[in-house]
Amino acid sequence: MSDHTVTFTDNRTGQTIELPVRESTLGPGAIDIGRFFRDTGYFTYDPGFLSTASCQSDLTYLDGDQGQLLYRGYPIEQLAEKSSFLEVAHLMLNDELPNQDELDSFTDIIIHHSMLNESLKRLFGGFYHDAHPMAIMVGVVGSLSAFYHDSTDITNARHREIAAHRLIAKMPTIAAASYKHSIGEPQVYPDNSLSYAGNLLNMMFSIPCEPYEVNPIAERALDLIFILHVDHEQNASTSTVRLAGSSLANPFACIASGIAALWGPAHGGANEAVLDMLEEIGDVSNIHKYVAKAKDKNDSFRLMGFGHRVYKNYDPRARIIRTMCHEVLSELCQQDDPMFELARELESIALNDEYFIERKLYPNVDFYSGLIYKALGIPTNMFTVMFAIARTVGWVSQWMEMIGEDNQRIGRPRQLYTGPTQRDYVEIDKR
Repeated sequence: MSDHTVTFTDNRTGQTIELPVRESTLGPGAIDIGRFFRDTGYFTYDPGFLSTASCQSDLTYLDGDQGQLLYRGYPIEQLAEKSSFLEVAHLMLNDELPNQDELDSFTDIIIHHSMLNESLKRLFGGFYHDAHPMAIMVGVVGSLSAFYHDSTDITNARHREIAAHRLIAKMPTIAAASYKHSIGEPQVYPDNSLSYAGNLLNMMFSIPCEPYEVNPIAERALDLIFILHVDHEQNASTSTVRLAGSSLANPFACIASGIAALWGPAHGGANEAVLDMLEEIGDVSNIHKYVAKAKDKNDSFRLMGFGHRVYKNYDPRARIIRTMCHEVLSELCQQDDPMFELARELESIALNDEYFIERKLYPNVDFYSGLIYKALGIPTNMFTVMFAIARTVGWVSQWMEMIGEDNQRIGRPRQLYTGPTQRDYVEIDKR
């Protein structure tokens, strides 16, 4: 609720209006402009929504200046060190960390929702053999409402809960099946004896004709990456899910819309761009040339995986994942692999070069996650798919929060029209 108001004066008319301020528990408050157009006849104009709070949420808080990220108030550093992905998923869906019985029950529910309807599995065969896995994921997730009718009534709290569980549980199965289709191998059924991350690795890399053992370092690294990518406030894909949800679309359609938004290279494709950049640089001997290009404001080359739009300090997720990245590279990779040698050298320069330090262009989470994925044998076209698996928890949590709001309304942004004024149609023979 509002604790105070701010006053605006319209210089055209001298009219003064007061608007309430909604206070936050952390970070800046927000001026409630719900009646601004009615009182002034003006819209507000904010491209990219850089100064606009599109919703009220209890889920995630980040402070870019301080390099802080909280899930339900818990620092990401503590969750990354002490928690697991499914425990964080329970936290996001249910407000609080679970006790052991609650976590066991939740884990069991997710495990037993991981299989896909057999008819749905045949859908993958309709995609071209080299279709991008994100294209397959958008289509398959959007189709889930055609197979699971018993969880599409968004007015029913139990339906919403079942849909959330199904989406979290089935996303790794869909992701692995998309990958298997792209390489011409048979889909692998989920294994209920494995962890969430272990099951994904097994479904991606095992084959029916020989045993497969999940590497515990790979399993732990993947679980950590998933924790770090669960939610990140009102980013493009999360806002897309909320906007689609505001139309009262079914949850599967809403999450599919989030996947589509995440697919964009400016959003979920950043870690893939890191690997592309390293491929372009090619060799350690070329680093200084490319660093100079990055410093040249007249050169279009940019170092990918450094700096962040929101974090003006070190990305807290990067601090956490950096240690895991070095562990993975040490344990799972050949030490003389030129790609990883190049990445280490580039990281060292960015952390010590005054140009990068002054501009706070620190390595971000995408820099390290891309390296980890490559070390685990995950191809670059699957990087954004992995992101989508983790972010599904945030998307469904945001969707459930939005649907449960008392003042929930369909999203309807306005525009500043700059086109022609009204004009009359001219017959084609007179143009």
